[in-house]
Amino acid sequence: MDDRVLEIDGISKRYGQTVAVQDLTFEIHAGELFGFVGRNGAGKTTTMRIALGVLAPDAGVVRWLGAPLTFEARRRIGYMPEERGLYPKMHVAEQLAYLGELHGMADVEARQAALGWLDRFGLADRRDAELQALSLGNQQRVQLAAALVFGPDVLVLDEPFAGLDPVAVDVMADVLRERADAGAPVIFSSHELELVERLCDRVGIIDHGRMVACGTVGELRAGGLERRWLDVPAAPDPWEPGIPGVRLVQAAGARRLFELDPGVDDQALLLAALATGPVREFERVEPSLGEIFRALLEEAAA
Repeated sequence: MDDRVLEIDGISKRYGQTVAVQDLTFEIHAGELFGFVGRNGAGKTTTMRIALGVLAPDAGVVRWLGAPLTFEARRRIGYMPEERGLYPKMHVAEQLAYLGELHGMADVEARQAALGWLDRFGLADRRDAELQALSLGNQQRVQLAAALVFGPDVLVLDEPFAGLDPVAVDVMADVLRERADAGAPVIFSSHELELVERLCDRVGIIDHGRMVACGTVGELRAGGLERRWLDVPAAPDPWEPGIPGVRLVQAAGARRLFELDPGVDDQALLLAALATGPVREFERVEPSLGEIFRALLEEAAA
């Protein structure tokens, strides 16, 4: 069975002479947390709005379960915009229940769901407050509750973690993981790359409206350069191994961080180090998603 629930196929969008998205293609699988990252203005929000059906693409198509996205399919998408999209003077629980009813829930069912999500996000005591009376972080929690209240089949979230304290981040992360584990595809954009690296099953990196890379963090790492820490106390200072494709990146006392081009044998580096004396450390360094992100954007700009 094909698990590609939400497919973005060759979409493009221009605003006058500005290209927002260009021939963008990727898919979100059932039960997957997909992180969508890129610098400001890269095209993330435009892509999400097209996926939701709020914007029409100039070219390409969005598919839901293999068929072009319809109005009925869009009603089953839980969307959280980056900017606040709720009524500031409406009471919190009343507003969530109202949104649930708009998505086809019965009155009692919608109110129970609203109260349940407010309790989950630690806002049960603020259910009768106006939204504008809440802190920005709590408004963000209500915004996510609005995307969840009707039990959506897919979640599309634009910067859901912005402005949250660490406890709220953990609660929201747990909720997103639970929704994915229940089978819903979840896509969210974020500038918090450490959080994306920790949470997501796959990551898409977009720049200037084009997908620069897409895959698991492990797959993205596999396409990068290898790095090794060496602690060689007897080595001269400065010390270079003299191996083509090996560069000194950082020195901290006797410890050196070397970068290896693809295909360079790390054992050759170790042998060169042993030729200077004892080696107290020889450790592979996994690049972070942030380092991968910066390297890919630099490569794309070259």
